[in-house]
Amino acid sequence: MNTEFFIARRLSFDKRNSRSVKVMTRIAVFSIMLSATVMIVAISTLSGFKTGLKEKISGFNAHLRITNLDSNHSFDTAPILNNYPFYDSIANMPDVKHLRQYAYKGGIIKTATEIQGVVLKGIDRNFGNEFFQQYLVDGSLLELSDTALSSKALISTSLSKLLNLKTGDHFDVYFVQEPVRIRRFTVSGLYDTNLAEMDKMFVICDIAHIRRLNGWNGNQISGMEIVLNSLTDIDRARTRVSDWIFGQIDEETMLDVNTIHDDFPHIFNWLDIIDMNVLIVLIIMMVVAGFNMISSLLIMLLEKIPMIGILKTMGMSSGNIRKIFIYKSSLIVLRGLAYGNMLGLMLCFGQQLFEFVKLNPETYFFTVAPVSINLQSIILLNICSFAFIVATQTIPAIIVAKISPDKTVKAT
Repeated sequence: MNTEFFIARRLSFDKRNSRSVKVMTRIAVFSIMLSATVMIVAISTLSGFKTGLKEKISGFNAHLRITNLDSNHSFDTAPILNNYPFYDSIANMPDVKHLRQYAYKGGIIKTATEIQGVVLKGIDRNFGNEFFQQYLVDGSLLELSDTALSSKALISTSLSKLLNLKTGDHFDVYFVQEPVRIRRFTVSGLYDTNLAEMDKMFVICDIAHIRRLNGWNGNQISGMEIVLNSLTDIDRARTRVSDWIFGQIDEETMLDVNTIHDDFPHIFNWLDIIDMNVLIVLIIMMVVAGFNMISSLLIMLLEKIPMIGILKTMGMSSGNIRKIFIYKSSLIVLRGLAYGNMLGLMLCFGQQLFEFVKLNPETYFFTVAPVSINLQSIILLNICSFAFIVATQTIPAIIVAKISPDKTVKAT
């Protein structure tokens, strides 16, 4: 067995250690445990926020959208075709999960007492109901077909409260065009994603209504949405889709490929700010744990000065003695990280199961704090924390090299 490690282990578990050494060791372990717990909860909560928000936004707008270049992110869109030959190739890309068509049309809902501007999003039977099924709170989803026109619509609970509508009620939507047109819809169901900006905006209906209002034929749509298999592949997939499209179309076909980052920059800028805040918290926690370890190790060194002198007298080099205390520090750090990981993961799993931390959805987009446990990130965090804290222990360990064996032995 490594001599230095053997001595370090005996020192760590020696019941004859003084009260001050035991207290400082416990303080060091507690400090590291607390730091590890805070770091794990912080990165898990941040991951939950980012994953949850992207899933909600992509439910409305998907991860990528193919639109007419002239649309300029407007809801008064210029049409594109839904039968371009390259759609099949895009659908078969490994990153792509689903392709779905949609159409937008701005309108005004008017009831007996209220009025509200909205955007009608027309979808077809192949759009997929997984997203709205997840957030449906009342009523039923749209049942669409290619032959019959449906006059039912999905609205959010925010709109239902604002306009005093409930499932089964009728409402009229006015479209400002020449001439002004009116369409009557029936509330099929209510959904609630807690994305107030989007919940108050979108009314989901049959895409055939949008085509008729815009005078489009059956092959014209506002755009094609691309749902990806992974949220981390957005930028790479956009590049691949763009390269494929622009390699297939002629110069007269003006298409553009946008991501959810382009459509909602304010939300993702907010997430970037949170990223920076969490990074600052992680650094502070590591520094605090490192300084606590330095204080603890200094007290241990002072307590063990006679032992250090004896070891030097017996011929052990300063470098080997430094290794003893580095090993001892490493054992303390590992204990603290182990306890911190257990506590942090227990809190994260507890939040997932019992949802004891509630949030204001108007500010945070969620009713409870979302938690996503990423084992790869947690392992990397533990490795970085261990390396950083142990590296700081070289500072007090250097003091060992300056201890004179003749003075320490004489003092004993």
